[in-house]
Amino acid sequence: MVKKSDNTEEKIQAVEEALSKSEVFIEKNQKLITIILSGIALLVLAYFGFQRFYLIPREKEAQSQMFMAEKYFEQDSLKLALNGDGMYPGFLQIIDDYGMTKSARLAHYYAGIIYLNDGKFQEAIDHLEQFKIKDQIVAPMAAGAIGDAYMELNKVDQAAESYLKAADLKKNDFTTPVFLQKAAWAYEILGNKEKALKAYDRIRLEFPRSAEARDVDKYIARLKGQ
Repeated sequence: MVKKSDNTEEKIQAVEEALSKSEVFIEKNQKLITIILSGIALLVLAYFGFQRFYLIPREKEAQSQMFMAEKYFEQDSLKLALNGDGMYPGFLQIIDDYGMTKSARLAHYYAGIIYLNDGKFQEAIDHLEQFKIKDQIVAPMAAGAIGDAYMELNKVDQAAESYLKAADLKKNDFTTPVFLQKAAWAYEILGNKEKALKAYDRIRLEFPRSAEARDVDKYIARLKGQ
């Protein structure tokens, strides 16, 4: 029988050599490493300083400034909400003055909805695409509103994609079946029976208790009968 050679000593030696090389590298490049680490530390401090001393105060200011625009929006005074009333800024000015804040991103959503209601569909899309807040309800509503704008522009293929994105963005029992149904309708207009049936099936299987599920069997039967 061949006796297995014990290479433990060789492994230890290899580790020692690797450690020695690391020590030599650190010794030779100590100045460069110190500069890099100092740079990283400064970047971290600058980031947290920017957040604490600039962005957070700006956010609070933007929220207080946008209060009246949101109030006008709730009252359906949409022009005042968008452009302001001379004393308080509207959503467009909030976007211009506080562009890096969450309030400004939310203002893009409000502006997009106002433009959608006003029939300015491309402007609506431009603003709604700037809304980046990951809210469970408002995020899919924004993506769905983009779909509505594309439908009004007769860009049905892009509308269908936006509706599917809205359905899957933040899955929930409220918005997801709504936008699956809108996606199915858009695919029917496009003559894409397969994708329309797939969207209807998702409503039937995933959201059987939703309002959209009440008539979904009828839509599926009609499509299959064509």
